[in-house]
Amino acid sequence: MTQVRSILFPGGGPQLKESLADYARRGGFEAYKKVLAAGRPDAVIEELVKSRLRGRGGAGFPVHQKLALCAAAPGEEKYVVVNGGEDEPGSHKDRTLLTYSPQAVLEGTLLAAYAIGADRVIFYINESYESAHRRVGTAINEARSLGYIGQNVLGSGFSVSVDVQPAPNPYVAGEDTAVLESLEGRAPKPRQKPPYPVTAGLYGKPTIVNNVETFANLPPIMLHGGDWFRAIGTEESSGTMLFTLNDEWNNPGVYELPFGATEGELLNTLGGGLKSGETLRAFLPGGPSSAFLLPDPNRILSPEAIRAAGSSIGCGVMRGYGESACIMCAAHEIAAFFKKECCGQCPACQMETNMLFMTLDRLRQGQLPIAGLAQVPTVLAFNKGKGFCSLINMPGPPITSAIKLFPEDFEAHATTGKCRGK
Repeated sequence: MTQVRSILFPGGGPQLKESLADYARRGGFEAYKKVLAAGRPDAVIEELVKSRLRGRGGAGFPVHQKLALCAAAPGEEKYVVVNGGEDEPGSHKDRTLLTYSPQAVLEGTLLAAYAIGADRVIFYINESYESAHRRVGTAINEARSLGYIGQNVLGSGFSVSVDVQPAPNPYVAGEDTAVLESLEGRAPKPRQKPPYPVTAGLYGKPTIVNNVETFANLPPIMLHGGDWFRAIGTEESSGTMLFTLNDEWNNPGVYELPFGATEGELLNTLGGGLKSGETLRAFLPGGPSSAFLLPDPNRILSPEAIRAAGSSIGCGVMRGYGESACIMCAAHEIAAFFKKECCGQCPACQMETNMLFMTLDRLRQGQLPIAGLAQVPTVLAFNKGKGFCSLINMPGPPITSAIKLFPEDFEAHATTGKCRGK
């Protein structure tokens, strides 16, 4: 089993809900106090450059670049937004961090705010996460009572406020610019880009929007140094990642592993294999927008290795399918999901998601010959990159990979209207 120096859960996993005293015992807020005492906001970005930390929300953008762009953007009014919408189906990592270690996420946001000169931090948390809302609220109040939040923090001249706002449930409400629209009181629909949030974000001001897990990495990086963080993981990808296994696995949960651990270590050793007892036939390594992969227990878990295999690691939701699973039906479910979650703002996206669903729905019922699938790549190619956000590109990888890897499942539905072997 790969040895892991746990970064986000030093106890080996989310076991207990940390108090402020618990967090302090493992160095909590020491990095924040050290940076403020030094009086060098740029030191945060310098260490992030060394660390090579990339965002953990799916896109994998270098965190230091985003902070540097926002810090350099003109204007005194700037914001930091913690994206805890977590609308990715099956993902539990953000709510786990917010519930079990909200202080770490809070300290990370304060470090980011100091680095870019922001005076306001907003936690945007899924409205259904009641425990996370309570825990974050308590963490904020405790930090405020110790002088870590407020005017002239610890005599440094840095002032910052922190509050919490509920995030609506639609899938697109977690897209960075849709987050900003929601916080401004409008429907959570993505904005056309550019401009990007780092220069024109919340209320038109420079804004950092990052995923919960991303912020939680900042305190240990600043406490131990970017080189320390860089030594964990692979040459291309530094640190650890939180992976979510859901109820189809024997041991569901959120697991922290370094990049470079193997697929078998996560799915078989930790996850215990499929609960059904079946052999794994296929899996999605990054949620419904990733391509299906055939299992390979020796495959490395890293963005580069998963990309080389033809898929994407996304936010680390590992969905498994056993021998009896119909991958055609799984692709149909994914098409139905994206049809439902399309916000309707972009005609091309609405047209694509509707056509993909109708095509697979007709084939599922045996009302479309297998030749009808030829229109799928045509539709995807015609609409590629035409929407305000990336949702228009998301149905393509799972659907096209399913057709390529499991043609027998599609043939069965086209000819009989039933799943293979039924």
